[in-house]
Amino acid sequence: MNYLKATISFSLILIQTLAIIFGSRAQTLPSYHIYAGNTHAHTAYTSSHGSQLVKAGMMTDSQNVSHPKDATLKPNWQKLQGFPAEHFAIAKANGYDFYITTDHSQEEAFYPTSANSLAWKASIKAAKDATDSNFVALTGFEYSENNSPNGKGHINVINSSAYINALEPQIDLPYLYKWLATVAPNGEGPVVASFNHPGPGQYANFGYRDEKVTNIITMLEVINSNKNVHYEGFIRALDAGWKVSPVSGNDNHGLGGITSQKSRTFVLATQRTKAAILDAMKNRRTYASFDQDIVCRYTVNNKIMGSTLSGGAKVFHFDINISEPDTSDPKGMITKIDIVKDSGTVVESYSPSPAFSLRWTPTIKDSSSKYFFVRVWNGRVNGAPAGGASNETEEAGGNVKPAKAANTEKIPGPVAWLAPVWTGR
Repeated sequence: MNYLKATISFSLILIQTLAIIFGSRAQTLPSYHIYAGNTHAHTAYTSSHGSQLVKAGMMTDSQNVSHPKDATLKPNWQKLQGFPAEHFAIAKANGYDFYITTDHSQEEAFYPTSANSLAWKASIKAAKDATDSNFVALTGFEYSENNSPNGKGHINVINSSAYINALEPQIDLPYLYKWLATVAPNGEGPVVASFNHPGPGQYANFGYRDEKVTNIITMLEVINSNKNVHYEGFIRALDAGWKVSPVSGNDNHGLGGITSQKSRTFVLATQRTKAAILDAMKNRRTYASFDQDIVCRYTVNNKIMGSTLSGGAKVFHFDINISEPDTSDPKGMITKIDIVKDSGTVVESYSPSPAFSLRWTPTIKDSSSKYFFVRVWNGRVNGAPAGGASNETEEAGGNVKPAKAANTEKIPGPVAWLAPVWTGR
């Protein structure tokens, strides 16, 4: 009897101890909500090209300012291009949780370059005025470097208190990267940045990286303009040591794209506030999808997507949960999940019977990889060109011409790309 009592007493103590340990652990794990939005949009302040022009063309003057070239405004141009307040109002009315305006900083409206620029201050005010408990409006600028020998490429800088013009003398990628480490945020939340529509060799082959800028440029546009996939650029950036998570930039030069384009950037945030949305981007808790409803999240060794693990792990326990809330279309059913590692190598795939909700919990043994990420497939053909490009490119001198994808054949592809988990190696 005494033995039995001792056994029961020990068991109760053990249960209470485990309850304290796991209860405490559960309390410290954040409860993440999933919010959907757009990280890349141009307003009427990007006047050199866009849907407001009869003929889109751009030139750069001696002051390194962009202007329309051989172009005339359409009669209803304001309704087509729209100022920031109009963008935010339409996005809010159409169910976006957040929306970010990112005009080209070399535009006439932002000259001379100054934090006191009327257009810059108006954009910040419009974002502040549009933000409420149901919607977060943010603003930033697109750094657009097309000619520098020190690296070409466009980068969105979000929530900075100031901006720079990539076309001005002595401003290049190394300058931008150092500047990002010093610029103050615009109010609450951090400054974050994203590689936009990246080609595999852009940004000086993803060079000039250091730890400071790695923790500011935390995102990369895997989806651009609702149709173009920049998967190779994503892999190249990851293999070069950049710790970037996927986003989708509508890159809309006008109001029409707000309602017509269905791809979204999703963030896992503790609440729908400016600070929490930016914190999710800073900590790489994002995914990009062609589907505006899909719900995705996963952990590795109990760490949420976007995390960096301790470097000693050789066994990785995945817990992947994917669901499609819109059950009216059978094509929305999830058909495959991939786990991908360094150099884009698929480690393991799961192809179950198609379902609107799936959980997959594989264990992977690995002693060398630096990252893993998850891709999701469904029954829809996304129509993304293989090796797709952005919706425009800018030549020397700033002239704009339509981009040509490396391969314009439309092929079935993943519907979503989820943030990596880094192994700490």
